[in-house]
Amino acid sequence: MLKVGIIGTGVIFNLNVLGYLNNPDVEITCLCNRTIEKTKEKIKKFNLNESIPIYSDYKEMIDKQDLDILEILLPHHLHAEATIYAAKKGIKGISVQKPMALSLEEANSMINACKKSGSILSIYENFVFDPHIQKAKELIDQDYIGDPSSIRIKIAMGAKGGWDVPQSADKWRMDPNQVGGSKKGSPVLFDNGWHAFTLGWWVFGEKIDKVFAWTDNYKGIDAPAYVMWKYKESREHVVPQYGNMEFALMPELMIPSNYYNSDEFIEIIASRGLMRINQGTSMGNKMSNSEIFPPIIIIRDGKVETYSEFEKDWKYSFINATKHFIEVVKGKAEPILSGEQAKYVLKFNLAAIKSAELGKEVYLDEA
Repeated sequence: MLKVGIIGTGVIFNLNVLGYLNNPDVEITCLCNRTIEKTKEKIKKFNLNESIPIYSDYKEMIDKQDLDILEILLPHHLHAEATIYAAKKGIKGISVQKPMALSLEEANSMINACKKSGSILSIYENFVFDPHIQKAKELIDQDYIGDPSSIRIKIAMGAKGGWDVPQSADKWRMDPNQVGGSKKGSPVLFDNGWHAFTLGWWVFGEKIDKVFAWTDNYKGIDAPAYVMWKYKESREHVVPQYGNMEFALMPELMIPSNYYNSDEFIEIIASRGLMRINQGTSMGNKMSNSEIFPPIIIIRDGKVETYSEFEKDWKYSFINATKHFIEVVKGKAEPILSGEQAKYVLKFNLAAIKSAELGKEVYLDEA
């Protein structure tokens, strides 16, 4: 049985922990958080062993516990430090919450430390494990709608609905030195946006040539924002491939969500068809079971097809992601987002932020 330690028991812990529960292959043996009492509440909430040791210092936890898997759910500026420390202690599987690191230099340090120790490094990305997004990827890979030429990702951010996240829990996201991204900090493009940058790379499976981005500022956050990019040209694709993502603010909109008050919509255009993927974060709300709002819509050969038979709840993307990582540590699978792959997504993300700062397109090969 694999022994699991988790650093960080804040809001996202509520989802990251699910894949470890009632799993015969693993056991959560320790937790780490600065607030011990809140961690005790999480132990009760998820019916964990009440005798689980709780640490306020992750280094002490790593030193004292014999761990096979470590989940790092820390603010961004601590990802590299914690990963390198865990690797030096020989922990076999290290899963890091997105984004990978604040810089490519930090990412390289994480990768090198894990290579040296033989640790498996994986950056946690739940969206690629969402059942309906996985089905969409499968259909694209099967050439069901032909050769894809365009992807549009829209992130809608409301002001009401979802979790009641304490302001204190998000305070660090307003600190540029902790959240990362631009010099002023990028809590939208660098944090929430990581999912979109990953999908932009993963869905098509192609390298990015160049990117252009615009960001505004609303009450201290880097939004609204718009990013467009061109994929590297290939003889395999008749039509040049492009992508774009939009972060739209709706300060009066109520988004009924079991989680964060935001949602995602993806549109893919290919040579023989068009695909629309509805919902991400808010999957599982009232819209999810509407017949006029199916998870996947395809227009192909003059007909409209819908795909609705999925587990409609965002939590399943986390459960599936965690279960997959357990299989990776057992040697039965490969990481979906390895250290090197995550570094590429980081490069893509930082290039967009640089473009917005400079007001011009940025080539990834030069970033």
